[in-house]
Amino acid sequence: MSTALHNIIFFLAQDKTSGNNPLGSTWLMMGLMIVMFYFLLIRPQQRQRKELQQRIDALQTGDRVVTTAGIHAIVHNIKEKTVVLKLAEGTMVEFDKPAIASVQKKKSAEKSAPAEKSEKS
Repeated sequence: MSTALHNIIFFLAQDKTSGNNPLGSTWLMMGLMIVMFYFLLIRPQQRQRKELQQRIDALQTGDRVVTTAGIHAIVHNIKEKTVVLKLAEGTMVEFDKPAIASVQKKKSAEKSAPAEKSEKS
């Protein structure tokens, strides 16, 4: 135990300009950090964005959506750059497609609707 502590103290007391850094050069460490950031942060976010874009491109009338503002609605009409959402009976609002945060397809929405009704009763 004490030899390990002595080795650590010896390592920290060494001259930093000697170039005997066991972890490699500073540039190598920075490169490893950039690679780690890419695989841990950037790549998963790009994948999520791509999946959401595919779901938005596959929107159909009747799908349930949640907007970035937190509004839950049903798709009423789809245009080239916008989507008309039905908030309530007789209430239609037009949103840009990028304002859609999540999509629940019509089939899965129909399956979960009876379960929600039975829970409310």
